[in-house]
Amino acid sequence: MSINWQAIFDPKLALEAIPDILQGLPYTLALSLIGFGLGIFCGFFVALIRMSKVLPLRYLAIWHVSLMRGVPLMVLLFFIYFGLPFMGIQLDAIVASIIAFTAMSSAYISEIIRSALAAVDVGQWEAARSLGLPTSVIYRKIIIPQAFRIALPPLSNVFLDMIKSTSLTAMITVPEIFNKAKIVGGAKSDYMTVYICVAFIYWLIATFYALGQGIWEKKLHTY
Repeated sequence: MSINWQAIFDPKLALEAIPDILQGLPYTLALSLIGFGLGIFCGFFVALIRMSKVLPLRYLAIWHVSLMRGVPLMVLLFFIYFGLPFMGIQLDAIVASIIAFTAMSSAYISEIIRSALAAVDVGQWEAARSLGLPTSVIYRKIIIPQAFRIALPPLSNVFLDMIKSTSLTAMITVPEIFNKAKIVGGAKSDYMTVYICVAFIYWLIATFYALGQGIWEKKLHTY
């Protein structure tokens, strides 16, 4: 039985399709970066609330983490984009995607930050308090820098997962690279070739980010 390689991957079509697919790259990178940045900001406060002694706030943070980790991202995207209009809230597809990525990532990031803060030796707290430093300074100058180095590898995994998850936003019409690939594949009647191109683009992004992460980790370790 012979394999029709031309039907699986057409090099000529790939060269023609890549420029069109890359038109969606700014959306892919922007959605992942904005969602991740807001996720870190919100996740940090969720982690602090989760560690709070105020029980209602702590239970609220626990509920948020449990819900966001238990609901598929696709379901969340559909609820925000297609469900909220029934409540009188109409959001643009990009805004809906950012909200979904922020809510979802903040849950995972909060757990990473919480564990990283807990991993900092308690002696650091004791030494800082013995010097009479206020809590805000202890967090900003002593605890957070050490916790960040611990949290960097798992945070990187969350970010890479978000880059790949941007492909789900094609389902709500965001023109990122997977959406562009679907359009090209439909026009050329060859989805396999363009999907292979998309997979290669995602792999390149992940590879370059991993290289940058490695350099950053070495600098932090030296410091």
